Amino acid sequence: MLAAVRVPPDENIFAPEFPAKLDWLNVAFLRLSQLLGSNSVLVEFCDFARVNSLRTMPYMKGWHERYGDSGLRVIGVHSPAYSFGRDRDFAARAAERLEVPYAVCLDPDFAVWREYGNRGWPARYLFDRSGLLRYFHYGEGDYVDCELAIQELLREIDPERQFPEPLEPVRPEDAPGVMLEAQTADVALPSERERLELVRSWLDGPDYIEAEDAGAGASVRFENAGSAWAVLSGGGIEEPGLFETDGTVVAEHPGLRIHGFQFTPASPAGAP
Repeated sequence: MLAAVRVPPDENIFAPEFPAKLDWLNVAFLRLSQLLGSNSVLVEFCDFARVNSLRTMPYMKGWHERYGDSGLRVIGVHSPAYSFGRDRDFAARAAERLEVPYAVCLDPDFAVWREYGNRGWPARYLFDRSGLLRYFHYGEGDYVDCELAIQELLREIDPERQFPEPLEPVRPEDAPGVMLEAQTADVALPSERERLELVRSWLDGPDYIEAEDAGAGASVRFENAGSAWAVLSGGGIEEPGLFETDGTVVAEHPGLRIHGFQFTPASPAGAP
């Protein structure tokens, strides 16, 4: 988890406008120029096939529900790390399954990502009503400070507005001040296939390894992690995406593709 940054208003970092002709979910389209003035805007870069993005989603949903009527506009930017994520239908099904209530910009070619100079998933950028960047954070965590920053900017819109205490942590490792050990690094394929123990033949693809026959297996070791997730598609998988695993994947059908393995932070010692 990376430290959050409160950005002084005099830094003059303005919100980039969304490029034209991008697809959107839950709205026809959005223009920042039409939102600013009466709204603060929270933009989060995410990927529906990345577990760290999904772990921040309860907070994004909570802030949308709590502050949407007070002048906060929450926008997700789905910038897919995996080839199947560039498909609009995949993103739409994922957003429906995950019950995402806020607007989502589809960024299959990373056009928005480049406009922001973004560095990873998830990443949060909070802009005040004039479009100035006032807070940003890379990675999970810092939920309380982010919510306090949201409240601060909304009070600039309405000084009389009263707000509740920040949301309670969803997980023990989300609590303020918790120190976590560095977790096992995610595995990107095929470039890091040497980190896997492979059984039978696997062929390299552009962003995956593919089983040549049923029974092919792949295992990864992980020590500093709360859980492990495989990113799978093809080979009998009805819906590509994340599948929790003990570190081993066995192909039931030829053509199974493993795009990578992802890991979540372990709960702090002594946590329930």
